[in-house]
Amino acid sequence: MKLKNKVAIVTGGGRDIGRAVSQRLAAEGAAVVVNYCNGADSAAQTVEAILAAGGRAIAHRADMTNAADVEALVKAATAAFGGQIDLLVNVTGGLVARKLLADMDADFFSHVMDLNVKSAFLATRTVVPLMPRGGAIVNFSSQAGRDGGGFGASAYATAKGAVMTFTRAMAKELGPSGIRVNAVCPGMISTSFHDTFTKAEVRTNVAASTPLRREGEAQEVADLVTYLLSDQAAFITGACIDINGGTFFS
Repeated sequence: MKLKNKVAIVTGGGRDIGRAVSQRLAAEGAAVVVNYCNGADSAAQTVEAILAAGGRAIAHRADMTNAADVEALVKAATAAFGGQIDLLVNVTGGLVARKLLADMDADFFSHVMDLNVKSAFLATRTVVPLMPRGGAIVNFSSQAGRDGGGFGASAYATAKGAVMTFTRAMAKELGPSGIRVNAVCPGMISTSFHDTFTKAEVRTNVAASTPLRREGEAQEVADLVTYLLSDQAAFITGACIDINGGTFFS
């Protein structure tokens, strides 16, 4: 029970990697606030699974790009589980669509940046005043932030690069308060993200060229996140850790 008596908010916590993170944190003893925006049923299923396993969790809808929604999320968390937030995992993000430069307008670019970067900023700004010494934050970047992304993913890759820089800046700023901030940079993980945005033949080729010869699993990312949030990682902050089966070395 690495996270016993901790309170965690997982943004985008209702499905795929977010669901795996939410369930793993609950299994380690944390009370989990499962945030969602559009997937109410999926978030409810995540909470039901946590409760059935003997954990503590609630679901709360919030658009993480909206400051008022973020504040309401944090208030719901403190009302349910007490006055402090020990752990924050910023999973919220997305590619939205694959577009080349000539096909992108300013609104699309801004939307992708808001979804991936502004969401992490708003969540961090709102949670930190309630976070005690020993608190920890994990942001979600991507291999795309390392290598520029795949075809039509330049806006997404740019946003994920910004998440890494934000992570490092917050590690410096919040370190004296005893709060650690790290990021994970997943590569090809078997989720609905790639079901939606990546062609099957591309996935097959990427898996075949990966040293471990497969895609990653959401649970493997959740394991890394849990480690970074735990006291086992007490001297790790400002790190952006790759989890890609050896596809890309930073």
